[in-house]
Amino acid sequence: MSAVTPASLAQAAIGEPLRVQAIAAPAHAPEWAEWLEEIGFLPGEAVRVMARGLPGADPLVVRIGQSTFALRRAEAECVRVCAPTTSSGAAHA
Repeated sequence: MSAVTPASLAQAAIGEPLRVQAIAAPAHAPEWAEWLEEIGFLPGEAVRVMARGLPGADPLVVRIGQSTFALRRAEAECVRVCAPTTSSGAAHA
């Protein structure tokens, strides 16, 4: 696994398993943070990009938990991600 973890969901490779680390809404749309959290983008949640639209890779089809959403690239840029933890204490339900 030599791949570098992307900084945001917008930069993630299709199918790459990630975890939500934080939400960072832009100054021009602070309401995006609350909206993303309301639909399930919470720290620790498993997330992955399932597909990208053509042309321009916008929107992104994203799976978070058991739900699937289409996010604009600008919205996906707000979702900071990290590699999933695989320590001995990690449990997956």
